[in-house]
Amino acid sequence: MKMKLSHFAYELPESQIAQYPTDYRDDARMMVVHRETGKVEHRQFKDILDYFDEGDLMVMNNTKVFPARMWGNKEKTGALIEVFLLRELNAESRLWDVLVDPARKIRIGNKLYFGDDDSLVAEVIDNTTSRGRTLRFLYDGSYEEFREKLKQMGETPLPNYVQRPLEPEDSDRYQSIFAKVEGAVAAPVASLHFSKHLLKRMEIKGIETAEMTMHVGLGTFRLVEVEDLSKHKMESEQFWLYDDTADKINHAKANKKRVVAVGTSVIRSMESSTITDNRVKPTNGWTSKFIFPPYAFTTADALITNFQGPQSTMLMLTSAFAGHDLTMDIYKLAVKEGYRFLCYGDALLII
Repeated sequence: MKMKLSHFAYELPESQIAQYPTDYRDDARMMVVHRETGKVEHRQFKDILDYFDEGDLMVMNNTKVFPARMWGNKEKTGALIEVFLLRELNAESRLWDVLVDPARKIRIGNKLYFGDDDSLVAEVIDNTTSRGRTLRFLYDGSYEEFREKLKQMGETPLPNYVQRPLEPEDSDRYQSIFAKVEGAVAAPVASLHFSKHLLKRMEIKGIETAEMTMHVGLGTFRLVEVEDLSKHKMESEQFWLYDDTADKINHAKANKKRVVAVGTSVIRSMESSTITDNRVKPTNGWTSKFIFPPYAFTTADALITNFQGPQSTMLMLTSAFAGHDLTMDIYKLAVKEGYRFLCYGDALLII
């Protein structure tokens, strides 16, 4: 069956969109799905070690979310404009791709002022999409001072479906505990469930870990607007699959150990780095890989993810991994059983 956008629609009650994380990272609920049998178990994330053995490998995305949401005032009118930093285009020229809202008020040549003292100014120099713009920040200090200024004026970019004011703990909880390479505008949410205590228990049991980096961008979250999925184009996202991580993955595969992708960003990175015989190669590049059914995965034996939104690219990848009919049955069950959805929601383990 040729997959279409409408095949990934389901009813998600607003009340099940998690507005806050659990008190403790590994206290989230976890649905465990066995692909071959369709068996479903209801556990907590802290129980995940029950499903893996010594030598199995969990591959994690260590990207770090930067405070990408800023608020500026338009010159002359003073209109409040939300600026969402997407990607640095040129460090020397202070050029950035951004989204602006409301977009209709912002044209090429407009200036935006940031901070109570207007100490940071940006000029719109290009129109990239209906909402997108290219800004040149006008700042005389060093590059390090400029980046620090962006951090001071930015805030944690929680998704818009989190319908509450930003709270101080969000800056910590919307990062994984192993986040270290700054560059993402959205968190790899499957990573948010890991606690220091859980990682220590994994180490004691002999479960291996490896890190890669994919800077999750809005491409992952951008709405699919075409019924024919083959016509959807993912925006490229930058990733690094490091030498030692590739070695660990290949060693696990060679020794018949399971490779676990912690999140859809990890599985896309591995699939973008695959060579022959289900091996991966170290890679530093960009990927626009869009995975939807049918798809033959080469590396991952298990996937940890969250419950994703209707018609999202993450749901489509999950469906490719678990099988479409089983995935949609899982989601119906998750709604019925009161699981929490999206970034601060509960976990789904597919084995």
